[in-house]
Amino acid sequence: MATDNMKEKIELFERTPIPKAVAQLSIPMIIGCLVSIIYNLADTYFVGMLNDPIQNAGVTLAAPVMLAFNAVNNLFGVGASSMMSRAMGRKDYETVYKSSAFAFWGAVMSGLVFSLACTIFKTPLIGLLGADAATWQSTYDYMFWTVNLGAVPAILNVVMGYLVRSEGASLHASIGTMSGCVLNIILDPFFILPWGLNMGAAGAGMATFISNCVACIYFLVLLFVKRKSTLVCIDPRKFTLEPAIVGGICAVGIPACIQNLLNVVGMTILNNKMASYGADPVAAMGIVQKVNMIPLQMVMGASQGIMPLVSYNYASRNYKRMKEAYYFAIKVAMAFCITVVILYYAGAGMITGLFIDTQSVVDIGTKLLRGFCIGLPFLCLDFITVGVFQSVGMGKHALFFAIARKILLEIPAIFVLDMLFPLYGLAYTQLVAEFVLAFIAMIVMIRLFKKLDASGNQKIEKN
Repeated sequence: MATDNMKEKIELFERTPIPKAVAQLSIPMIIGCLVSIIYNLADTYFVGMLNDPIQNAGVTLAAPVMLAFNAVNNLFGVGASSMMSRAMGRKDYETVYKSSAFAFWGAVMSGLVFSLACTIFKTPLIGLLGADAATWQSTYDYMFWTVNLGAVPAILNVVMGYLVRSEGASLHASIGTMSGCVLNIILDPFFILPWGLNMGAAGAGMATFISNCVACIYFLVLLFVKRKSTLVCIDPRKFTLEPAIVGGICAVGIPACIQNLLNVVGMTILNNKMASYGADPVAAMGIVQKVNMIPLQMVMGASQGIMPLVSYNYASRNYKRMKEAYYFAIKVAMAFCITVVILYYAGAGMITGLFIDTQSVVDIGTKLLRGFCIGLPFLCLDFITVGVFQSVGMGKHALFFAIARKILLEIPAIFVLDMLFPLYGLAYTQLVAEFVLAFIAMIVMIRLFKKLDASGNQKIEKN
C-alpha cells in the first residue's frame, strides 16, 4: 500500500500543518455545502417567484421527509467514514474496504425500502407532515419526485461523498455534490416557472431528482477511474455482515441516525405548530429554515471536514494533533457564526424579502429569522463537538446530545414558548437547546482531553 497516493494521504493526516490540513479538508467541503445550500434555496426562491404561499408551503411541509434521508446518510456515511479513517490510522486497509462496501450496498437497499414505504403510506404520511386540504397536492407533487422516485439517488450520492472524503479526498467529494447542485439550479426555473414547464412544487422536485442522479453518476465514474488507487470499495464481494464491521459502523452510525430522526420529529412538530397559524407562517418558516441553513451547513462542513483528520490521529494516538484540529475549527467557525448573527439580525427583512413578495410572509419571516439566528454560535460549538464524538467512536455521547437536544430541550421548548409567546416564541427554541448543550459540550471535551493527555503520558513513560 506504499503507493504515491497513500503517501500523500499519510502526509496530509500526519505532518501537514493544522491550518493547512484543516483548510485542505474543510474548504472543499464548505464550498460544496454552500452550493448545496444555494440549490436548496433555489427551490424556495423559484417557487416563491410564483407568489403562491400554497406552493411554498408544500415544499416546506415535505422538508422533514427529505431530512429523514439524513438518518440513513448518517447511519452509513458517518458510521463508515469514521470506521474507515480510524482503520487507516491503524493501517488496517482490509477493514477500510469492507466498511465502504457495507455502507454503499446498505445505502442502496435502505433507499429502496424508504421509497417503497413512503409510496405505500403516502396518504397518512402527508397528513402527519401537517398538510391540509389546501396544501396536500403541492406537498405530494414535490415528494413524488424527491422521495417516491428519488430516495435511492438522494441517499446514495451523500453516502458516497462521505466514503470518498474519509480518505482525505474532500475536493472530489465536494465536486460530486456540486455537480448535482449546479444542475439543479439550472433546471429549477425551467421546471417551476410559467415560461417553462410551469410545474410549480412538482418541478422543484423533478429538478432535485435529476440532479441527485447526476451526482451519483459522477461518484461511480470517479471510483471506476481511481479503482487502482482509492481505498473506497463498492465491490459486492467485499460486502460483509461480520460483527466487527457492522458493529463498528453502527456504534457511530446509529446514534447519528437517531439524531437525524429526532430532527425530523422536531421539524414535524414545529411545522404542525406553524400550520395551525395558516399558510403564510408556514411559508415564512420555510424561507427562514432555508436561510438559516447557510451558516448551519458551513459549520457542518467544517465539522465533517476535520472528521477524517481527527479520526486518523485519534487512532494513531497523536492526541496533540487531534486537539489542535478541534480548537482551530472551533475558532474559525465561531468567528463566522458571530458575523452571520450580526448580518442576519440587521438585514432580516431584506433577506426574507428576497424569496417572496407577499408582505405578510416577509413580516413574519423577519421576526422568525432574528430569533433563529441568535442560537448559531452555540450551535457551532455543539456541532463540531459532536463531530469529534463521531470521529473517535464515542457514539453514546453523540446519542446523548441528540436526545438532549430534541427530547429534553427543543421539543418541550416548542410547546412552552408557543404558549407564552404565540407564533414568534417558536423562533427561540433553537437558542434554548443549543445554549444548554454548548455548556455541556465544553465540560465533556475538557474531560476527554484530560483523559487523552493522561493516556499519552502513560504511553511515553512506558516507552
